[in-house]
Amino acid sequence: MHWKLLLTPPRSGAENMALDEALLERARTSGDAVLRVYTWTQPTLSFGRNQTVLGTYHGDRAREQGVDVVRRPTGGRSLLHDHEVTYSVTAPLTPPGSLRESYARINRLLVDGLRRLGVAVEIAAPHERSLPPSASPCFERPAAGELVVGHRKLVGSAQWRDDGALLQHGSILVEDDQPLVSTLAENAVPMPEPAATLSEALDRVPTIDEVATALFDAVRALECADASELVLDAPLEDATQRLLDRYTDDRWTWRR
Repeated sequence: MHWKLLLTPPRSGAENMALDEALLERARTSGDAVLRVYTWTQPTLSFGRNQTVLGTYHGDRAREQGVDVVRRPTGGRSLLHDHEVTYSVTAPLTPPGSLRESYARINRLLVDGLRRLGVAVEIAAPHERSLPPSASPCFERPAAGELVVGHRKLVGSAQWRDDGALLQHGSILVEDDQPLVSTLAENAVPMPEPAATLSEALDRVPTIDEVATALFDAVRALECADASELVLDAPLEDATQRLLDRYTDDRWTWRR
C-alpha cells in the first residue's frame, strides 16, 4: 500500500472532521493510506460518535469560555483539542483484517515516531480495561493498547470503519489541559489524575513540525519508503465542503 503524508494548517473542529471524512472517502478509490497531522484554530471539545451528551455537557458554558464543540465520526469519550497535536490515518481495508490488527499497526507507527522525537512511550498493558461511557475526559486513564508514558496516557485514539475503508484519529497531548473537560459537564465530575504530555516527557514544548516529521519518518521506515506529500487538490477540498454541513449541524453534534 502506498502512503501519503499531510500536514495541514489549523482548521475549525467542523473543518477538521469534514477533511478527515473526505480522506476516508478518498481511501476507498485511491488505494492510498494517508497520515495527516493537524491542530485546531480554537479550543474545541469533541464528542465520540455515539457518546451521550444531551444533559451531560453544557454547550452555553463552553461557548462562554471560548470553546467550540464538535462530534467526531469515531467513537470514544470527550476530549479537549487545544494544547495537543492530532493525527489521523485513513486507508482502504485491503485486506480487511481486524480492528485490533489495524489499531496495532497504526500504534507501531505512533510508537516509532514518538520515540524518534525522544519520548519513552509504551503500549498500555493488556489487563487494562476499556473505559465505560462517562462524562470524564478521554485521558482519565489508559485502556489496553493505548500509548502511555510511565503508566499515564499520552495518546487517545479511536477508529471508525465504513464501506471498505477506515479512519483512525487521535490526540497527542502537549500540555495537560484536559481537566477543563470536567468543568464543562452539567453535573460535577471528579477531576482526572494528570495525563502524560510531550512537554513533560521532553522537558520542552515541541513544535507541530517536529512531531509531524517524526511521525512521517516512522511511516517511511516501517510502511512505505517512498511515502510522498499529499496535495490538497480541488476534489478533496470540494468533498470537505460537501461534508462540512454535518459537522456544523447541532442535530449531529447534540443528537443524543
